[in-house]
Amino acid sequence: MAFLGGLFSKENQQAGKESLNKGLEKTSSNIFTRLGKALVGKSTIDDDVLDNLEEILVSSDVGVDTTLKIIDRIQQRVARDKYLSTNELDKILKEEIASLLSENQVGNLSVFEIPEGKKPYVIMVVGVNGVGKTTTIGKLSAQFKVYGKSVVLGAADTFRAAAVDQLKRWGERVGVPVISKGMNTDPSAVAFEAVQEGVDRSADIIIIDTAGRLHTKVNLMNELSKIKRVMQKVIPDAPHEVLLVLDGSTGQNAVIQAREFTKATDVTALAITKLDGTAKGGVVIGISDEFKIPVKYIGIGEKVEDLQVFNNAEFVDSLFRKG
Repeated sequence: MAFLGGLFSKENQQAGKESLNKGLEKTSSNIFTRLGKALVGKSTIDDDVLDNLEEILVSSDVGVDTTLKIIDRIQQRVARDKYLSTNELDKILKEEIASLLSENQVGNLSVFEIPEGKKPYVIMVVGVNGVGKTTTIGKLSAQFKVYGKSVVLGAADTFRAAAVDQLKRWGERVGVPVISKGMNTDPSAVAFEAVQEGVDRSADIIIIDTAGRLHTKVNLMNELSKIKRVMQKVIPDAPHEVLLVLDGSTGQNAVIQAREFTKATDVTALAITKLDGTAKGGVVIGISDEFKIPVKYIGIGEKVEDLQVFNNAEFVDSLFRKG
């Protein structure tokens, strides 16, 4: 349990930012290396520079539509200010993306917190297998405990024994109860028991893991709807949050998954994992812009503290950080 101690003291806030810088290093390096080559021999921001910038952003998985939106904003700046040198391009790019992210977010959390007046606060976690869903739940539980919140977990991904066992191990590691009925049991029955247990324990937060099978949208919708209905027998407005976990290293595949899940259920928040192992960190920008769903958490490494609350300003600062 030593990893829980003092993660967010003042001295560790700087460590958190350094971890973010390191986690986004591959994407940042890719952008600035290619941008530097594109600007060789150029002194002003002209059409060639913007065409190269467009290609760089698309290759970083920002997405075509979002990239065109960013390019249009920069073109408007160039037209308005008449003369802008290429030396200013990285600053302008940073400002416009920060502005776009700010517009697409419903505020920014500064710490791992939940709304007041909702106790227990029920989070249903969705996402396909392999994106780090169960690991994210474990790390999220640890972070909430840092802030003195009591947590109950529900192992409702009952189609994979590995998922149930993994969640149990996280429960033991973090020190939170895990409600499980084993493999091949009714997920909604597990969710019901977990919510009831959370109420009985006066828990602050209940997190329900759900199956991540790539089945049809109809089956997915029906399954998630049933889990919701059963939970509502105990807490009428549950779940209070539907958190979709996406693997940022898969780039546009993460966007496709987001489209499927937002069609199947009412996703209210996003967690984007594995950003440290990829040069595709721009996908966070594209996903935020397309779906207008707040990115609440990002994963930038294997340690518990490498699941961080997403902050627009810090993310852009690290993404467009030289050196």
